[in-house]
Amino acid sequence: MIVAVIDIGKTNAKVALVDLATLREIALRRIANAPVRQAPYPHHDVEALWTFILDSLADLNREQRIDAISTTTHGATGALVDRSGELVLPVLDYEFDGPEQLAADYDAVRPAFAETGTPRLPIGLNLGAQFFWQQRQFPAEFAKAAAMLMYPQYWALRLTGVAVNEVTSLGCHTDLWNPWTSDYSSLVDRMGWRRLMAPVRPAKDRLGPILPELAQRTGLDPQTPIFCGLHDSNASLLPHLLSDAPPFSVVSTGTWVISMAVGGRKVELDAARDTLVNVNALGDAVPSARFMGGREFSLLTDGQPQEWSEGDVAAVLAQKALLLPSTQQGSGPFPHRAAQWCNADGLSSGQGFAAISFYLALMTVTCLELIGGDGPTTVEGPFAQNPLFIHMLAAATGRPVIASGTSTGTSIGAALLASDGAAVMGKGERTKPPSERAWRDYVRAWQLAVQT
Repeated sequence: MIVAVIDIGKTNAKVALVDLATLREIALRRIANAPVRQAPYPHHDVEALWTFILDSLADLNREQRIDAISTTTHGATGALVDRSGELVLPVLDYEFDGPEQLAADYDAVRPAFAETGTPRLPIGLNLGAQFFWQQRQFPAEFAKAAAMLMYPQYWALRLTGVAVNEVTSLGCHTDLWNPWTSDYSSLVDRMGWRRLMAPVRPAKDRLGPILPELAQRTGLDPQTPIFCGLHDSNASLLPHLLSDAPPFSVVSTGTWVISMAVGGRKVELDAARDTLVNVNALGDAVPSARFMGGREFSLLTDGQPQEWSEGDVAAVLAQKALLLPSTQQGSGPFPHRAAQWCNADGLSSGQGFAAISFYLALMTVTCLELIGGDGPTTVEGPFAQNPLFIHMLAAATGRPVIASGTSTGTSIGAALLASDGAAVMGKGERTKPPSERAWRDYVRAWQLAVQT
């Protein structure tokens, strides 16, 4: 069975074909995804994305018959649609700081961390804050809304005409969901939004066939099923939920590095350090932590060659050249610290790349410690292809690290929604903690520098 996965990331949008028999991507189309910085506020260019999606489906279907479609997207994003499914307001970019204008008013109505597992986040990272701001700033348009949709289900609506919601996106630091009761939070009732919330359906529900006009436009079979879809980090987690025995941790890398602990040590989450409770595709609460690691990597390596040698690694370890948090402020485990280099004079480009990779790994380790991560750690996404990141992650956790062999774990997880759930995830290369003392000494030096 061949599943087309529509994967809308914050930086890139993709349509991938996944062969469920082998759990491998067999084809991929990709474009950059940048917000439109125009009135009424910065927003996602959904029409450009829609054209890309339909063109990709048509193109890929000519190469390989598509049997089903699933959707996955980044979090902190939702759509307000009218009864005909049209947007009443543009889909707001969560990096827009407009919602902070009403921060005090929003803080007065949002639920406590204990209720939702959602920390108070800056800009528009709490989806509830976006809806609150839109209702206050655009009351006439907001009043036309017939449904509030999470972002994966907005695309499912466009494909099927069926409006639903789903728990992995609802439970992703939105303030809208109570993971302990599996129901909407007190904010939803306080704001009178429950009437706007589309019915909640499981991620693997078949919503219906593709709309006839879209089947004609793409050349797909008119009976091609569309599945409900889910949040991208939870898509990365799903294959492991189906095949791995806890305890284990999964690190989903992209614009955000999301660490998720399954069956780990019991710890008290610290809302001030960007820990949170996610909800997985099975409806269970998952302690999670994150930082904007992909964005930091892009900023730190912009225009620089990403090449290194074993000599570069040895030099950085011996010199203890350290990058301390945080390059991207406002989120992550050190949200209020400014990045600084230590012992970094005269670094070559290869040595700089090694130190940056080590920094990102040690930030990830900090996230895993904050959520009680235990057992082997699987890394999904681009960072899985960086052996320096993988080795430092193993050194600092003292546990094996598995680098996923797929180019993006989100596509595999989203494709599994169309399966019977019996598939077993193929494993990537397993890295044991390095035995050399220099790696452990580097970890201690970084952690001590951060503490002091």
